[in-house]
Amino acid sequence: MTARFVITSGEPAGIGPDLVLALAQQDWPVQLVVLADKALLEERAEMLGLEVDFFDYQAGSKPQPSRAGQLLIEQVNLPAKVELGKLNTINASYVLRMLKRAIKGCMNNEFAAMVTGPIHKGVINEAGLKFSGHTELLAEQSNTKQVVMMLATPGLRVALVTTHLPLRDVPDAITPELLTDILNITNQSLSEQFAIESPRILVTGLNPHAGEGGHMGREEIEVIEPTLEQLSKNGMNLHGPYPADTLFTPKYLQQADAVVAMYHDQGLPVLKHMGFGNAVNITLGLPFVRTSVDHGTALDLAGTGKADVGSFNYAIEVAMQMTGQE
Repeated sequence: MTARFVITSGEPAGIGPDLVLALAQQDWPVQLVVLADKALLEERAEMLGLEVDFFDYQAGSKPQPSRAGQLLIEQVNLPAKVELGKLNTINASYVLRMLKRAIKGCMNNEFAAMVTGPIHKGVINEAGLKFSGHTELLAEQSNTKQVVMMLATPGLRVALVTTHLPLRDVPDAITPELLTDILNITNQSLSEQFAIESPRILVTGLNPHAGEGGHMGREEIEVIEPTLEQLSKNGMNLHGPYPADTLFTPKYLQQADAVVAMYHDQGLPVLKHMGFGNAVNITLGLPFVRTSVDHGTALDLAGTGKADVGSFNYAIEVAMQMTGQE
């Protein structure tokens, strides 16, 4: 049976609408349902010189594979007219309505997966709507106690113990309980959703040189090493903690199914250098599959035809892999 994926078109003043239209330039073996204001997409398609036929999504209809030149739309009304490249706090609610609709549809099994376009966290918060990011909203709306942010590109997967925290708060946040949850979720997702038997997971230390025996910090000795030891006794294939500058080398990565890094800017710069434009953000631990582009709204590229759709394509491909649609 054809799977149905829901696509959120992201910040309307950025490249999200451009990327959604680019998705419609090829066939997909799954059905893509785009949440957007149809008038915005029609205007952007004309601007980009793209011929796309728009059809209204009918809930309850039988899913059919998406065809090139066609786009299935569920209408989400924009509160204000969009100016290319110019953020507008009035339209922040539009972005959140799309996300909440997509989550609801995944929770009730209307959609097999959600794939999200790029959003701008700043303008949402400036509108008075508290918003830390996709990952946190997904956990809240799905009543999931703990989720894991993992980015992936061909040849490398990096999951994070902490995500959007100030650096000074990171050491206190890394507890045995949190690290245990992150590793269990990552291991389970790799096994069940990526079909990897006994996934080999490499874990970074927190401090330079992984603490150098306690001379540069004791988090490795007091938290990370005991947690890895206990989980390894329970059968997980864990290795570390390694210094991050050592772990992110070919010698180690070629043997890894995933890396678990302690904080956002420890693991993601390497992954984005390796695969920017062809990487995907995955939220593990949810009761449904969610993938996303790995980049921002690129306001300066909106409507220029220069936006690269590679990450969006890869996000759909990974969602297909995770839902068994390959």
